[in-house]
Amino acid sequence: MRQRILIAGGGGFIGGYLAKKLLDNGHDVLVADIKPFSEWHQFHDHADNRVLNLEEKGACKEAAEACDTIYNFACNMGGMGFIENNRALCMLSVLINTHLLMAAKEHCVKQYLYASSACVYAADKQTSDAAQPLKEEFAYPAMPEDGYGWEKLFSERMCHHFAEDYGLDLRVARFHNVYGPFGTWDGGREKAPAAICRKVIEAVDKGNFEVEIWGDGEQSRSFMYIDDCITGICKLTHADYRKPINIGRDELVTINHLVDIVEEIAGVKVKRNYKLNAPQGVRGRNSDNELIREVLNWEPGIELRDGMEKTFHWIKQKYEYSKKQGNPVLIDGI
Repeated sequence: MRQRILIAGGGGFIGGYLAKKLLDNGHDVLVADIKPFSEWHQFHDHADNRVLNLEEKGACKEAAEACDTIYNFACNMGGMGFIENNRALCMLSVLINTHLLMAAKEHCVKQYLYASSACVYAADKQTSDAAQPLKEEFAYPAMPEDGYGWEKLFSERMCHHFAEDYGLDLRVARFHNVYGPFGTWDGGREKAPAAICRKVIEAVDKGNFEVEIWGDGEQSRSFMYIDDCITGICKLTHADYRKPINIGRDELVTINHLVDIVEEIAGVKVKRNYKLNAPQGVRGRNSDNELIREVLNWEPGIELRDGMEKTFHWIKQKYEYSKKQGNPVLIDGI
């Protein structure tokens, strides 16, 4: 059935992919983002594209009018360097979710999906690089990532109570490290997969074959390719499940192994210079996928090596284009 759908933060990485998917499926899609169109990760001509500051109540009211479904991806976020140095800015994203929920209530929006994060999980469950998989209940007792994680966890609770009190048909997806083409790859908001690709590409280009690694490289994470992320969102939207759920790979990988993969793709070996005083976040974080297998009869399955190869070649193309245009590559990220 054709729906009117709002993608808040649709100028961003995940939102751009979801907009394309929903447009291809015949929906009427309104894409709203605070960034100018020239900075959107993807721009779809057939969408209703609007530059709006969704921290403002009036902008949310305008965007939500006549919508059947809202996907809220809008927030201030980035890699570990960004979220550790911009905690107040990350917390301000609570305004977006608050005003979107109020607008959803006023306009009788039927369904609402909130894009949460693995950063909500308690820090004492993530102290080892051989991290235990994070079950959904591990978000409590609350001890999330300072700033960004607290905003996400609080916003989850707000969504839950709007669903309780006003009958909103809620979905909450806790994403684990989504990567792929069209993602941020320089400038400080990029995450580890893109940052490592860029660093190796730049090391080869400059001929010094050296890269800087934040921490000792043994901190661990799981990484999910964007196509799996979009599949998971669509499956969750149509599932009869309204509590928070992990959407992520359950393959635990160290940063050093991630560098190994990029070296293999690039066909080079690089010297690794470890910056031990750089922001690193928790020691280890992995997704427990028992619940998603039960609820969706599915889990993300795209191999890290396959997703990283596509990501590497896209970033290499962007790097070479930027260099040809005489634009500096901003390298103050992870």
